[in-house]
Amino acid sequence: MSFDPRGYVVSADSGDSQWFLDTRMTVLAGGDQTSGAFTLLEWEAGQGFGPPRHIHQREDEAFYVLDGELVVECGDRGWTVSPGSLVFLPRGIPHAFVVSKGPVRGLQITSPAGFEQMITELGRPAERAGLPEPSTPDIPRMTAVMARYSNEMAGPPLTLEESATSGSE
Repeated sequence: MSFDPRGYVVSADSGDSQWFLDTRMTVLAGGDQTSGAFTLLEWEAGQGFGPPRHIHQREDEAFYVLDGELVVECGDRGWTVSPGSLVFLPRGIPHAFVVSKGPVRGLQITSPAGFEQMITELGRPAERAGLPEPSTPDIPRMTAVMARYSNEMAGPPLTLEESATSGSE
């Protein structure tokens, strides 16, 4: 992807795609392109996917859902997020989500930028279109890398079973 400080365009097939956990993350704009202001990703994940509960200490995070559905927890609050909805997750609050109707495809913005660097360090270049084969994460490695980017694990992933019993606002 090229960058021009006078402006630039990212075509549908030119973003940097990474397989991160069991997702596909395509960096549309990162710190190098936004002078550190934000990271914008297009991402997709399969039904039942959910990252461990975690806390971002330095960045805020928002998801805009294009396809599919998420159940999201942020602190003691919870929502079901469907196409056309945006959920905002402030820094410093433990949060998690699970794909309740998938696959899901959405846009993710984190501010300030830097999240894309963690994805690159923990993930691997996508070898083809679509999602990677499901795998078991290396938790000690993930914990260490997350700490370098001021993120920390705060518990296990939210499950589909939990999401069915949690109340949505």
